[in-house]
Amino acid sequence: MQTTFEIPTRGPGLTEFTPQVSRWLAGQGDGVLTLMVRHTSASLLIQENADPEVQDDLQAYFHRLVPPSDDPSMAYLRHTYEGPDDMPAHIKAAMLPVSLSIPVAAGVMRLGTWQGIYLFEHRRAPHNRQVAAHFA
Repeated sequence: MQTTFEIPTRGPGLTEFTPQVSRWLAGQGDGVLTLMVRHTSASLLIQENADPEVQDDLQAYFHRLVPPSDDPSMAYLRHTYEGPDDMPAHIKAAMLPVSLSIPVAAGVMRLGTWQGIYLFEHRRAPHNRQVAAHFA
């Protein structure tokens, strides 16, 4: 069983889409769910969904770790013609997962109590991202 989730983002940060995935899996049996983001400047994470400060801190950390290409510390970057956020977004996507595997029992993901599935947008502008899903 396969589908594609459309995830609108508002710019950099984490967007949870656990409820959409849960609805799609409802009524299914046991198996493994595989998710893959279909873009090279975004990532997927399983992360805490109880305290939004976790998402804010992750965003701040990765922005500090890989600043925009117009930051003097990033002067060595050559791929800059798509904007100062583009190559740093590719670097972040190379550092973080772009696919996830999640066990499913009786149509319910085996996530922990405070875990949610997030798309991590690394570009400054809002985007409509696609996440391919396969359940078997």
